[in-house]
Amino acid sequence: MTDLVEAGRFSSRVEADLARLYLESEGVEAILFDADINNVFGWFYVLLLPVRLMVLDEDLGDAQRLLREYKP
Repeated sequence: MTDLVEAGRFSSRVEADLARLYLESEGVEAILFDADINNVFGWFYVLLLPVRLMVLDEDLGDAQRLLREYKP
C-alpha cells in the first residue's frame, strides 16, 4: 500500500504551489494539505497550520532532494 507523506511545509499557499509545480515538472506527483485553511485564516495561523506538501512515500527521497535544490 502506498501512503502520502510530508515532503515539506510552507508559510503560504503560493510558496507551496510553486514547490508542488516544480516537483511535478520533475516527475514527482504532489498535493497540498491545509492550503485552504491557511488561506482563509491568514498569517496568524501560519505558525499553527502551515501548508503541507505531500508526496507518495516511495517518492519522498526524490522530493526532498529536489526541494533542497529548489530555488524559487
